[in-house]
Amino acid sequence: MLTVQGEKNAGFDVLYHNMKHGQLATKELAEFVRESAAIQETYSKSMSKLAKMASNGSPLGTFAPMWDVFRVSSDKLALCHLELMKKMNDLIRDINKYGDEQVKIHRKTKEEMVGTVEAVQALQVQSGHLQKSKEGYHAKCLELDRLRKEGAPQKEQEKAELKSKKAAESFGLCIEKYNRVGGEFEQKMSESSQKFQEIEEAHLRQMKQLIKAYSHSIEDTHVQVGQVHEEFKQNVENIGIDNLIQKFAEQKGTGKERPALVGFEEYMTALAPEVGKKSRAKAFRIPGLGKRDKEPDSTDSTAPETLNSPLEVDDEGFVIRADSTHNDILFCAHTCSARIFTITSY
Repeated sequence: MLTVQGEKNAGFDVLYHNMKHGQLATKELAEFVRESAAIQETYSKSMSKLAKMASNGSPLGTFAPMWDVFRVSSDKLALCHLELMKKMNDLIRDINKYGDEQVKIHRKTKEEMVGTVEAVQALQVQSGHLQKSKEGYHAKCLELDRLRKEGAPQKEQEKAELKSKKAAESFGLCIEKYNRVGGEFEQKMSESSQKFQEIEEAHLRQMKQLIKAYSHSIEDTHVQVGQVHEEFKQNVENIGIDNLIQKFAEQKGTGKERPALVGFEEYMTALAPEVGKKSRAKAFRIPGLGKRDKEPDSTDSTAPETLNSPLEVDDEGFVIRADSTHNDILFCAHTCSARIFTITSY
């Protein structure tokens, strides 16, 4: 049981102020958790910045897919600390709620202990009276002893002895009253001490529960953070070097077909036919202007001879002109070369 005693009987004040200090402890705990929540929020924002930095990593090269692993891990860590911040904010609300209830309990306790306060005040007053009565009694006794030692007149001695007896009676009354007030004080103080102890035990129990909730929140977050780190390590292990190179080849590959082999191709020159040889090329002919299209003219004396002259025809039905002039040969060679160039360009 909480008991505080002393010469000034100030134990009640000590216990009462100790109870009031519980409110201060509650406020300081709420402030501590609030600061912890702010730290978690700052850390969460920092991890989000890291995740953004990883998402902006260069997409070039075979290492590019690894940035996605960093981004996912940083995002999850940011969420873990953000969740811890929310839990701490909920805990702050619980602490503040307890603080409000604590104020009500203290106010009610103060009202219930008015009798104890009065008993303490009465004992303190009676203690002062007792001390004065004691000092007065001792002073009268010392005066009587002095007169007796000095051989003072009998009348003076009797007078001093009477005063000493009256002081003794007053001192005895003060002692009786003090003891009576002291008994009431002890009873009230015992009840109040029991009440103070119950309040203090409940306060410490509640504070430990709040601290336990704070500890469990941090512990749960540490477990989640450990899982994120383990997942990060496993993801890094799962992405092998061959996988990174294969992914790069699939994304940046330009084709799977190999170029065909090329053989040596000799250069072919288009030569004009020699003069005097028979040309078997198809003659260039404009409809309506050929000799077959012209009707024989009665005035043309050479027409019958031309029609009656024997012509040599090849297997395809083309006329073989053995008497082609040099200009006709050049014209045919030029025309054939132009046709070959046109066909080659396609």
